[in-house]
Amino acid sequence: MTKSDNLPEPNPGIMEIASYVPGKSAVPSGVKLFKLSANETPLGPSPAAKQAYMERAGSLEDYPDGSSSQLREAIAKAHGVNPANVLCGNGSDELLGLMAQCYLQPGDEAIYTEHGFLMYRIGILGAGATPIVAPEKNHTADVDAILARVTDATRLVYLANPNNPTGTYLAMSEVRRLHAGLPDSTILILDAAYAEYVRRNDYESGIELVAGSNNVVMTRTFSKIHGLAALRVGWVFGPDHIISVLDRMRGPFNVNAAAQAAAQEAVADREMVDKAVAHNDEWLTWTSEEMHKLGLRVTPSVGNFILIHFDAVDGKSAEGADAYLTQRGYVLRLVGGYGLPNSIRMTIGTEEACRGTVAALGEYLKA
Repeated sequence: MTKSDNLPEPNPGIMEIASYVPGKSAVPSGVKLFKLSANETPLGPSPAAKQAYMERAGSLEDYPDGSSSQLREAIAKAHGVNPANVLCGNGSDELLGLMAQCYLQPGDEAIYTEHGFLMYRIGILGAGATPIVAPEKNHTADVDAILARVTDATRLVYLANPNNPTGTYLAMSEVRRLHAGLPDSTILILDAAYAEYVRRNDYESGIELVAGSNNVVMTRTFSKIHGLAALRVGWVFGPDHIISVLDRMRGPFNVNAAAQAAAQEAVADREMVDKAVAHNDEWLTWTSEEMHKLGLRVTPSVGNFILIHFDAVDGKSAEGADAYLTQRGYVLRLVGGYGLPNSIRMTIGTEEACRGTVAALGEYLKA
């Protein structure tokens, strides 16, 4: 037997994972880049968050606060929750993964929806459990389809609300109906990364449901509306017993000091959040309408992005559009990995980026 015949074996499920591929950001040399592939805010972070980040440069030799205590207090104050029920992480991705690591094992099942965030599947397989996909209806989570797939082995249900990359959402009445149909031993994970952008009377991020339940958690991020994607900060709100479990498994200094300082200021800057929401409301509506005028179908979105479909355009494709746009500096996101092979996701960027993308797409469709 040669040495290569006896290689170490990874845990079950890991080799079934397709590595996560982030949105690209490269354009031809000399072409101005408009990165619209990662749902980053075009307004950037709060000036106070930038200042807090820079001030940390004077003490980089010091370990950060291991419990992110001041950041948890700031989050709790901004959202009206108990800081003891908040746990911070290295982006919400870490916390979503910890839920799988802590509550799944081989033989267990976890459910996510057809076009749900790819990190759910990665976390489930990484824990050796079985991912179960619930079909969506009109690119929207279907409560009945999810509940129909719940078995005695179901431990977790992941629900992105709003969902990425579709931009659709479930009304809180439907979320509560989903929760009511789950066994007490099954945890409902509400991924509310885009909650701040939603302006619908029937939407809630899930804070009240978590506060009144023993088997619901809500994750949030500073990467989107707060503009701190480079720093990787997220948080989870949950009942005592789940927070205690996650706290035992997280890294001892999982949120760096500069990230904590910047996030603390960002969550307190309500004016900056309002500016980002106003910008998004204006240009989400404008861009969606202009895409319709071009003959493209757009899934109605409540996030800071739109999903554009090319299935009704003869001789044109999402891949063709992506290549054409990239050559002109407009970088969008192909979403074939989400089961949407002829669609492309566009982040709502600056006015210049939105107008330029629409104009370039118009040229592509005529070419």
